[in-house]
Amino acid sequence: MANFVVMVTTPPYSHLTATALEFCRSLVASEHTLTGVFFYQDGVLNAAQNQLVASDEFNALSQWQTLHQQHQIPLHLCITAAEKRGLSDENALSLANSDFVISGLGQFAEMSIDADRVIQL
Repeated sequence: MANFVVMVTTPPYSHLTATALEFCRSLVASEHTLTGVFFYQDGVLNAAQNQLVASDEFNALSQWQTLHQQHQIPLHLCITAAEKRGLSDENALSLANSDFVISGLGQFAEMSIDADRVIQL
């Protein structure tokens, strides 16, 4: 039984984001532990509440929220990457979904130290 941390660097419309989500679901369903998911670079866009997603398309934000709410998996959003993409300055803080915790790379480093495996997608 291993302890995992996942870093997501892909935007919500990427097929790799769906792969990262499925990997996280597989971890939760297995005997392994998912300590948290850290969103970095374009991955922070997964937390944007201003996405317009057609009803027949993959809704990454909704799927990450469900993972968090059903399994209490922490979703960490890199503050620097979020600021660069307009998600976390004082006027735009409401653009990032509240299920995501604003964190720094230090938080990712702490999670990684305690993990047996770190996966970046």
